[in-house]
Amino acid sequence: MARGIESDVLVVGGGLAGLVTALECLRAGLSVTLVDRDHAERFGGLALWALGGMALVGTPQQARMGIADTPEIALRDWLRFGELAQDDPWPLRWARHYVEHSRVEVHDWLRGEGIRFLPVVNWVERGRHGDGNSLPRYHIVWGTGRELVRCLLRALRQAAPRARLQLLHRLRVRELELQGGRLCGAGAVHEDTGEEFSLRAGAVVLAMGGINGSHDELRANWPTDRPLPAQLLNGAHPYADGRLHHHAADVLQACIRHAGEMWNYAAGIPHPSPHFPGHGLSLVPCKSALWLNHRGERIGPEPLVTGFDTHWLCRRVAEQQRPYTWHVLNRRIALKELAISGAQHNPRLRDKQWLRFAFETLFGNRRLLAELLRDSPHVLADPTLDGLAARMNELAGSDDVRPEVLRATVDEFDANFLQRGALCNDEQIRRVLHARQWRADRLRTCRPAPLAACGAGPYIAIQTWLISRKSLGGLQTDLQSRALDPRGEPIPGLYCVGEAAGFGGGGASGRRSLEGTFLPGCILTARAAARSLTRGGAS
Repeated sequence: MARGIESDVLVVGGGLAGLVTALECLRAGLSVTLVDRDHAERFGGLALWALGGMALVGTPQQARMGIADTPEIALRDWLRFGELAQDDPWPLRWARHYVEHSRVEVHDWLRGEGIRFLPVVNWVERGRHGDGNSLPRYHIVWGTGRELVRCLLRALRQAAPRARLQLLHRLRVRELELQGGRLCGAGAVHEDTGEEFSLRAGAVVLAMGGINGSHDELRANWPTDRPLPAQLLNGAHPYADGRLHHHAADVLQACIRHAGEMWNYAAGIPHPSPHFPGHGLSLVPCKSALWLNHRGERIGPEPLVTGFDTHWLCRRVAEQQRPYTWHVLNRRIALKELAISGAQHNPRLRDKQWLRFAFETLFGNRRLLAELLRDSPHVLADPTLDGLAARMNELAGSDDVRPEVLRATVDEFDANFLQRGALCNDEQIRRVLHARQWRADRLRTCRPAPLAACGAGPYIAIQTWLISRKSLGGLQTDLQSRALDPRGEPIPGLYCVGEAAGFGGGGASGRRSLEGTFLPGCILTARAAARSLTRGGAS
């Protein structure tokens, strides 16, 4: 017999969106059952491992750096870059809601919870033709996503007398339960013991993440007009499998929108200590590295450079003959530019070690480079290009990279510097110089120089693959985070937040994200749901 548990609100998923929903409902006096499929030590979902970057509009940090940002400017950037469908109103409304409220409802709210941000605002996703972020607005949490989760967990415990919060780990929700045709809770099973639960509640909030953790689901929804690579790494989580999306659609006629839109990254490497099969790490590709195909030829005619249009980078990588590409650089570039997204590989930032963080930023991250050369077989180094080509072929199990081709590729790039740059006509160099105009990027981007510059070696090659990350589509919701049926009417008792809702409306970012919109999207949608529930949605 199933174990029965009752509360005002059932929250399915313990990621950031679920945490915020539960916290705000508890503070409003509602009883909450929060169930999460993972182990207790991983409570917080992917936010626990995230770098903690957030796109925020009109903040004090921007003002101190002389950035005059407004919701009007941000919305123009968002709609132009995202290419949102004009016949789908809810993503458009959520985009406007985001830019108008991210300052107060995300930045100021987090400050009130004890969260601090780095004083430097970064400039990402500028667009290949200036059609992305027209201003820097990427803020990084001091302490990474781990600090964000820890602060909110502490607040959750303070807000939750034992009788009002029931926190259950390792529970997988199998079905939504109906009584008299109305949603009344969910049925769940414990992943380890097999014990069954009947979770009764006046309202159910789906916060289980997206669909990109399942590569079967990812491939089934991959747009037919875009190339699908034979192999991808998983940068999401297998629990984000889309099953509850489909169940809600089948049982309650919830609408899944824009499932084929996704936010992947173009440069992943296999995790040296994987948590699940296919687990990958997402590199922050070096702007100064040459991005090459499987033969060691530069991908062009427009070179691939990160920081401008991730969606386009992914498409170009997927178009290549092999599912992997190569990054070729040298030690000088790696020390200044090489980075891995996430808390795990940014311990100085994660652990708030300010002096060490500043030292590595200014003088090079020798720790990370040594760690990758030691632990990852996909990061190679050699003092000569001939030796590097041999190591690349050995790793790939082929003889595709001919030494003379690799040498010619590097020599052609280095020739730009023979006239001290006066006659340089290379788009990658132009983009690097443009990035360095912003002081935050200048700290992490090398001054252009030949790869063969004296003392800059050894040469380094990194074999990378596309890596799945976020679902840009999801269950359609209104501005109260109520799930909608095909007529656009709210489904009584059903809410959806965070990535499960495509970060609002079933696809607020459209085809492209301005980057850093995901964590704030979780907070905004969660707080909207909690406000609606407080006004009587859980009755």
